[in-house]
Formats: sequence, C-alpha cells, structure tokens
Amino acid sequence: MRDRTALKPLILFAFLMLASFPFSARAQDANAAKARALVDAAIKMSDSDAAVKLLWQATDIAPADESAYVYLGLYYNSRSDFENVVKVYQKLVKYQPKQVSAYLNIGEAYMSFSPAKTDDALVYYRKAYEIDPKNTFAALRIGQLLAQSGQRDDALKYLKIALGDSAKNPTVASEAEKTLKQMGAL
Repeated sequence: MRDRTALKPLILFAFLMLASFPFSARAQDANAAKARALVDAAIKMSDSDAAVKLLWQATDIAPADESAYVYLGLYYNSRSDFENVVKVYQKLVKYQPKQVSAYLNIGEAYMSFSPAKTDDALVYYRKAYEIDPKNTFAALRIGQLLAQSGQRDDALKYLKIALGDSAKNPTVASEAEKTLKQMGAL
C-alpha cells in the first residue's frame, strides 16, 4: 500500500493546477452555453418582446459572444429602430473592440437615421477601416461621406481603394465608380 504522505505533494500540485486553470474560462464556457441556449430559445419564440429580452440576457451572460447581438441587430433593423441597432453594436464593440462588422453596422445604422447622422457614421467607418485597412466597404463609405462634405482629395483616395478591388467585391467597386463619376474623377 502506498504511503499517503507521498501523495500529499501530488494532491497539492493537482489542486494548485486546477486552481490556476482559469476557473473563469470554465465559467465563461458555462456562460457561453447558457447564452447559446437563450439565443436558441429566443429564435424559436413567437413572442418577439420575450425573445428580445432573452437575447439581451444572453448579451449580459456572455457579452463577447456575438450571436445574440446579430439577432438583436436584425430585429431592431427590421423595425427601423436604428437607435437600438446602435446600442446593440456599441455593446458588442465594448467586449469585442476588433469586430469590424459591428463598427460597420453602427455606421450603417447612423446612415439610416432621418436625416442621416453622417458625422457619427464616419467615426465608425473610420474605426472599421483602421482595424481592417483592406475593407473596401469601409473605404467606400468613408469616400462617399468625404465627397458629400466636400473633402475631394481624401474622398478620391478612399474611393480609389474601394474601386481597386472589383474582382473581390464588384458591388463596392461599382458604387465607388459611380461616386467617382459623379465627382468628375472618372
């Protein structure tokens, strides 16, 4: 039979390893599973008010999991509630500050206000472009907004970037070309 005192250092080591293993990681996994369950339940609901409550709860439980935000964004966008679209994605970028699509969604929401909040939108398009300088959609929107505000030289720079990727994103390139033609640059 083994001497139990010889096992004490191993037990202590195992305990310390478990303690040092991110308990928060295990808790985060559990929270992510709870949040996914809430999102799944919300998707199946016919009561949209209750579904929205579940989705917001999911963002509180697992704030870095983007699935609940996507559904909330779609819900509010379908109701032209752009103020809440902005709130949804602002919360997401708080927890995922490198999430380019969230910045783009905020920019698009600001552009959907009546009248459009172009200065606010430009801030978010610039942030998206800063994170991903190859994002031609962000370049297009920046170029269009700069053109509207009379900043021709800067607008040309971004619109040419958007135009240059016609093979990958022909819709963006087409929009850039249209704006450049309107500016008399093509």
